Amino acid sequence: MNFLIINGPNLNLLGVREKSIYGEVSFETYFEELKKMYGKIQLEYYQSNIEGELINEIHRVGFDYDGIILNAGAYTHTSVALGDAISAVNAPVIEVHISNIHKRESFRGKTMIGKDCIGTIAGFGLDSYRLAVEALLSRLD
Repeated sequence: MNFLIINGPNLNLLGVREKSIYGEVSFETYFEELKKMYGKIQLEYYQSNIEGELINEIHRVGFDYDGIILNAGAYTHTSVALGDAISAVNAPVIEVHISNIHKRESFRGKTMIGKDCIGTIAGFGLDSYRLAVEALLSRLD
């Protein structure tokens, strides 16, 4: 099984930025732990601050991989194009957020990509990614 985790803008600063919201652990450190937990599946990670690059990555894997876990960052609330990319591919996509977007600024409660994903996981810190892996695994069983 091949799963790709895609992180959008500013998520390359996890562990450094707004630690009260996003925690003190870098995504790279967390990702290594996640790969150890799920050694029997192929987990890959991609991050970009550029919307078009995120779309290109969804296109690249969306017909061959078993699932995509997407934290689109702020593009969650603005990008029709990301939603269109998700709709265009066969791989199931789970929308993930580290924080509970519904407990933050009101604009963060609106997701432009949620309707195109099979589900959304939010508010469990970095563990949201593990929960998304579990959701994809249960869907494929």
